[in-house]
Amino acid sequence: MPTHGEKRVMAYSAVQMYDLVADMLRYPEFIPWIAAARIRTVTPHTDGTQILDCDLVVSFKVFREKFTSRVLLDERARRINVDYLDGPFKYLRSRWEFTDVEGGCEVNFFVDFEFRNLVLQKLIGVVFNEAMERIVAAFEKRAAALYGPTS
Repeated sequence: MPTHGEKRVMAYSAVQMYDLVADMLRYPEFIPWIAAARIRTVTPHTDGTQILDCDLVVSFKVFREKFTSRVLLDERARRINVDYLDGPFKYLRSRWEFTDVEGGCEVNFFVDFEFRNLVLQKLIGVVFNEAMERIVAAFEKRAAALYGPTS
């Protein structure tokens, strides 16, 4: 049951970072181990939120698995919540929150999951923190590519 939480200030606006993370179809272009992404359904709500059912394909060495998540996009609150629906996990939850602060925005990221397969669970346990750090760094690098480097 690895979990990872991280708060960091980035030199981009909360809107920019929210938009970057919400654009899941682009993940294969810049996130390590994401080989494919597909949005199955989009359900808009009257409060301005959207619910997306999304498939991501994770590929790492001989491991290649598709999983489906339900994503709540709350643009007004600048919050993204992800709940697992189907695939190789027992459960998966993640949360992104973006808050404007002086000089940019604070990004608050949290993920908690467990694989069904004990071998995969033990394997990821060895590299989990490094993998999460690489993923967060990939978002930061993507922000620089889209919005310009920070000084």
